[in-house]
Amino acid sequence: MPAPLSRRRFTARIHRRRSSPPPPSRPVLAKALVTAALAAAFLAQAVAALRPHIPLLLAATAVSLAAEGALYRWQPGVLSLFAKAHADITVRHVLRDLLLLVGLLRLGEQDRETQYAPLVAGLLVFYALHCAVQAVSVLVRRTRTLPVLTRNIDASALRLSPAPAALLRRPGHRLLVFGLPATAGMAATAVTDEPRCAAAGVGLSLVLALAGLGALLLRLLPGRRPASEQEVLDWFDAWLADYRPTVGLYFSGGPSSAYQANMWLEPLARLEGRPVVVLRERFMVPRIAATDIPIVCLPKVSTLMRLEQSTLQVLIHPSNSGKTSQVLRIPTIKHTFVNHGESDKLSSCNPYAKAYDEVWVAGPAARERYALAEVGVEDKDVVEIGRPQLDAVRPYAGPPAGPYVTVLYAPTWEGWDGNPGNTSVIAAGENLVRALLADPGVRLLYKPHPLTGSVDPRAGAADRRIRELIRAAGRERSGPRPAPPAELGRLTAELDRLTAAAFRAGADQVERMLVQSAPEPGRAEAVARTTAAWEEAYWASLPEGEHQVVEGVRPALYACFNVADLLISDVSSVISDFLASGKPYAVVNTGALSEEAFRAAFPTVAAAAVLTPDAAGVPALLESVRHPEKDELAEARAELKLRLLGPAEPASQERFGAAVRALCAAALEHRARAARRPAAELPGQRREAPVGAGRVPGPAPLTPPRPSRPA
Repeated sequence: MPAPLSRRRFTARIHRRRSSPPPPSRPVLAKALVTAALAAAFLAQAVAALRPHIPLLLAATAVSLAAEGALYRWQPGVLSLFAKAHADITVRHVLRDLLLLVGLLRLGEQDRETQYAPLVAGLLVFYALHCAVQAVSVLVRRTRTLPVLTRNIDASALRLSPAPAALLRRPGHRLLVFGLPATAGMAATAVTDEPRCAAAGVGLSLVLALAGLGALLLRLLPGRRPASEQEVLDWFDAWLADYRPTVGLYFSGGPSSAYQANMWLEPLARLEGRPVVVLRERFMVPRIAATDIPIVCLPKVSTLMRLEQSTLQVLIHPSNSGKTSQVLRIPTIKHTFVNHGESDKLSSCNPYAKAYDEVWVAGPAARERYALAEVGVEDKDVVEIGRPQLDAVRPYAGPPAGPYVTVLYAPTWEGWDGNPGNTSVIAAGENLVRALLADPGVRLLYKPHPLTGSVDPRAGAADRRIRELIRAAGRERSGPRPAPPAELGRLTAELDRLTAAAFRAGADQVERMLVQSAPEPGRAEAVARTTAAWEEAYWASLPEGEHQVVEGVRPALYACFNVADLLISDVSSVISDFLASGKPYAVVNTGALSEEAFRAAFPTVAAAAVLTPDAAGVPALLESVRHPEKDELAEARAELKLRLLGPAEPASQERFGAAVRALCAAALEHRARAARRPAAELPGQRREAPVGAGRVPGPAPLTPPRPSRPA
């Protein structure tokens, strides 16, 4: 589990104090320039309105509008700062128009107050309409916020519809667009001294606001709304009763953690029974990779508890989160923790694991890890299943056949605890990269952890410097990059089509649910085939020996494993997974431990070459890769692979399926025992909900009573 929030902030603060402040980045300078331009424009507009000075007034107004557009287009983060200072878009727009009015009133004759009174009234009505449109927009959004979100499930009965125009849902954009005619009309009046220009502009703004209000009000008509909350819940109960899920993947986490669930999708899809993916955060629904498995998102605890009366027997948990405790309260479901990777980190023997019915690990080493940690996980609850995901990792096929040794540097991130030994990026990253780039026979692939720099700014700064070193060396070696081949472009377009639905700009969650409600049979198999073809075309398209910074979802980590001859990493699940290949690997020791103590503290380092922060051991390491007869750790890697990942036979997927079947049988046996017990023996437990009461008929969620303690 992550450390408490206060501890995170404390750790990050300590890191910031220890490190010198980095120079302002380009995005920070851009924000400062745009903000300064907007403030200067308002100041100039005020001066021009009070003098009055028409050219300056017009120029300042134009600059102000341009700065607003730039903020909304490129610097949306600055807008939240303005809102916190109570200078949101409405205040800024009113101030802009007010200064234009002041300028108009100070021009020419003294009777302009009466002449422009209708103009002032029109502007007041326009801003009142703006508030009304925003209020109705909130109501429409609430009607389109469903208690259940789904993918790969036919939800046509919920009266789903496309979202309103994005302009109507974004108050800042809407006010800028709808108010632009009024602002332009007043500016034209300042030049021509013709009030009809301002009147026409204000009139057009009123028409636009009324049209937007009408379009949103139509969405509130009974026939235009999606299904109500109770209708959606009744539909969900009916779907559970019809689909009758047996095993599910439960996941809750932040936006960058979706990979933890995605790595278990294919093993889950290959199981017997009727799988389902259960999510808790709405933003996570589109982040789950392409799959044929039904996906349901249940944000509220009350909705989640409806699974209690379903046929779901087992939930598989690839990560711990605060919301995990909520689903563990369901006694009719057996829960197992599979983790998203195994390493010698504390997260791989977390005390939270004792909350699950079983803990599924890859091999004997993880079983020993839990026993040594003494965190409350009993040995009888630990099941070895291997790592089904590693079927895609190709085994060692001998030394490099070409002129280059491909080295994959895949460091982990800095972690929440601030331990300097977590990541090698800060203390050793640049030294390692320089040593590797200095060898003309090395091709370097750099794939950092996606969370690098999220806690310690020094890690982010080092990562940026490493990227620049590699890109500069790549340009020097390969020259200008050629255009990607047509076949790679075709496969990229095909993968994009298969892995991401074609949403129109401005689609909301309900519209995405509508687009993805009809599952496409065989999509997952098509994605796997196309991904394999894409990876082959991608590596073939690169100039021979070109260094690469590998980022994004493609190519995946395991694809990098398959082309690498050597891995350099930190103590993390990356080295455990890489052992499936049997290839050489090295671990960087950036802590205060000696090499002997480092190997003793971290069993996954037993078969690794240990590198120091000065990267002095890199030449000898590369020599052992080029000449396998000098590799003294090959036998140790084979032994460690067996300890970490378990035997090759039976296959991991078979062991995974057997573990699921056994736990499902235990869940059914538990339900049967509970159903046979008289209700009088189970005080405080709910009886089965009657049919039609918003619950799926099923066995009562009964648990055996706890024995009373003697006084």
